[in-house]
Amino acid sequence: MGENLLRIDSLNVEYPGKGFRAKPFRALTDINIAIGQGETLGLVGESGSGKTTLGRAVLGLAPVTAGSITFEGNDISHASRKQRRKLSRDLQVVFQDPYTSLNPSLEIGDILAEPLGVQGVGKAEARKRVGELLDQVGLPSDAASRLPREFSGGQRQRVAIARALALSPKLIVCDEPVSALDLTTQARVLDLFLQIQKDTGVSYLFVSHDLDVVRHISHRVAVMYRGEIVEQGEAGEVTVTPEHPYTQRLLLASPVPDPDRQEQRRANRHRLLAEQREQDLQAGVAA
Repeated sequence: MGENLLRIDSLNVEYPGKGFRAKPFRALTDINIAIGQGETLGLVGESGSGKTTLGRAVLGLAPVTAGSITFEGNDISHASRKQRRKLSRDLQVVFQDPYTSLNPSLEIGDILAEPLGVQGVGKAEARKRVGELLDQVGLPSDAASRLPREFSGGQRQRVAIARALALSPKLIVCDEPVSALDLTTQARVLDLFLQIQKDTGVSYLFVSHDLDVVRHISHRVAVMYRGEIVEQGEAGEVTVTPEHPYTQRLLLASPVPDPDRQEQRRANRHRLLAEQREQDLQAGVAA
């Protein structure tokens, strides 16, 4: 992998508490990660772990209260709206729900041309680029004149990926981009992400709750639990022989076809959950 494209150091994110004199809610605590050029970092954790908040912080959608986010050597922790608009050429996002992230009243061609127009690309050049994008994500050229509702979930996600690719970004934040798709479509879209990376050298921050998904697509994996990164390393190590009990629980939560193995995994997961509850109880007493 190349030099670090994105670097996050000692990042904290806090939201104001609800109610008079309520304490702020800390969503992220001392996050340290880096993503190289052409690399995928899989960010995995259960709902509420803070993984989506980290992606939002990179995109400027969550408040950075401490630490720094550096992109291509420039601190973007508190970038202005004007700076963010300029950053959008190199930093893009693919959201979880491909339908709600697309304007239902616009034809696909107009959806893909929109970010190009914002950056000052002429209409003729934009039309040519739209054709290239549709080809890149495996959609027919006549898709440009159709509406989002005319496509399946997997096809709409391909449109969302094409829109993210429109400006040839260097990093794409992928926020649960396949979780709303069936397993067969998931595999096809993941393979598309891999092919695009091979062809363009784009980097991904790939957010998911599914350890199997991040194993398939990631070079390295960071595991989040209660707003902290509890384990990170090479994907083959973290997703196959994890060290932290929380990552072990995530691994054991993935189903396997063998009933006996599945029963053993379930028992091991219950044991780890019981140990975690005991630790939480002891921590509460100590506090």
